[in-house]
Amino acid sequence: MSNSLRAPEPLDWLYRGGSEIFPDQPESDDPHQNIRQRLRQGAKLRVKLGIDPTGSQIHLGHSTIFRKLRAFQDQGHTAVLIIGDFTAQVGDPTGKSEVRRQLTVTEVNQNAATYLEQLRPLLDFDTPGRLEVHYNSTWLTSLDLGQILELLATMTLGQMLAKEGFSERHHQGNPVYLHEFLYPLLQGYDSVAVKADVELGGTDQKFNLAVGRDLQRHFHQEPQFGLLLPILPGLDGVQKMSKSLGNFVALGEDPLTMYSKLEKVPDQVINQYYELLTDYPLDQLPVDPRERQKTLALAVVTQYHGAAVAAAAQASAMALIQGDPSPTDNLPEFGLSGVHFPLKLFYLLRASGLCQSSSEARRQLQGGAVKLDGQRVTDVDLEFATPEQLYHKVVQLGKSHFLKLVP
Repeated sequence: MSNSLRAPEPLDWLYRGGSEIFPDQPESDDPHQNIRQRLRQGAKLRVKLGIDPTGSQIHLGHSTIFRKLRAFQDQGHTAVLIIGDFTAQVGDPTGKSEVRRQLTVTEVNQNAATYLEQLRPLLDFDTPGRLEVHYNSTWLTSLDLGQILELLATMTLGQMLAKEGFSERHHQGNPVYLHEFLYPLLQGYDSVAVKADVELGGTDQKFNLAVGRDLQRHFHQEPQFGLLLPILPGLDGVQKMSKSLGNFVALGEDPLTMYSKLEKVPDQVINQYYELLTDYPLDQLPVDPRERQKTLALAVVTQYHGAAVAAAAQASAMALIQGDPSPTDNLPEFGLSGVHFPLKLFYLLRASGLCQSSSEARRQLQGGAVKLDGQRVTDVDLEFATPEQLYHKVVQLGKSHFLKLVP
């Protein structure tokens, strides 16, 4: 967070982890130009966050912005969560070098069905007046051609091509389709539909949030504030957290897997993880690098699974690292009842989902990445005659993937 975003202590919750607030005129007494002034006056804000259900899993990289939304809830403001079931069918072009695949209604609905349950550990669903959930198909499907033309008339081609991604693709000769121009306008119209006072987004979403402000002016509403958060680096410490890159931690992962991944976060990004994923006081972080990793992992797992389960996951992780597979209460399980024997270990790695293919499983074995009950296995032809030979054993792939084999 830049020094320009420092604020008096009562508003530290607002600025923690933030990259930018706009407009932000800290010397102004105008509450429409200075969000601090508006908050000090006791305003109760409607804080919008739109999410497109383009996948079935939410990971920690997504969670940072939901944590900020929860911070607003805890201060008495209303979180307005918009499930972009319509905009997901258009596809957000942000950060893409080519057009996004348009999802079907069925795909979007299947993904959306999982989102709210995954968000329950993050947001306050229970306090009356603290959460509104809307699906933007409610208003976007009712727009007629005249209304869509009105939206299109609020922006020029030059303004659209100034959007990062559009301009790059255009100059590189890659096609930019007309329907993609509708995306920022439609998500901006969401701000009009819900009368947002603040909209949250990642730093790559500034263009879209600014469009929302412009459309609110067009429809004679007070323009919203934009609050941007940085993109969380993945577990590799380099690229952004992404399921496609495999450097992610899903909110729904079992406690031991989540803990085991997080206790290895690289030193160069661990302070950012603390700032964006926890409420831990940043001036009280453990000095020892290893303790800093373990404390982070314990804090994050506690958020999603509770303190007792997190402590048990930590104990299991430590025991497994030391080669003792006995504390396995929190391990994910894989049933052997439907598996045919005799069985080669590489096939078990594929069948259980630890590896995506048999060839990958062989490579992992040859590379020494597989352990069975704490013992490294490199024999790609290792075979088990009966399932009883594997009952209650623990398979470990790499440093953070574990399975307990059960009948």
